[in-house]
Amino acid sequence: MRDMLGLMKQAQAMQEKIQQMQAEIERLEVEGQSGGGMVRVTLSAKGQLRNLAIDDQLIKADEKQILEDLIITAHEDARKKAERLMEEKMQGVTAGLALPPGMKLPF
Repeated sequence: MRDMLGLMKQAQAMQEKIQQMQAEIERLEVEGQSGGGMVRVTLSAKGQLRNLAIDDQLIKADEKQILEDLIITAHEDARKKAERLMEEKMQGVTAGLALPPGMKLPF
């Protein structure tokens, strides 16, 4: 019975840590770029696009396709950074917890 109480306390503590981490993640931002920094996007750690910056040199009608490709690439760069950031934060919360292989939190 004591083991069960200890397990419940541990689960409650982990839930509190997860809630704190999620609040922190809401404030975090990552920046992705392409074209040597000529296109930059800023995303929340959850992947929401917060800002898009395009160097004036790229705004030419005949280079529209290049610009579109650079925006997509910059967004992907930022999204990957956001995913890595989330994984790092979750590792800190779940450290020492014996989770089955492949199980990720939050569920």
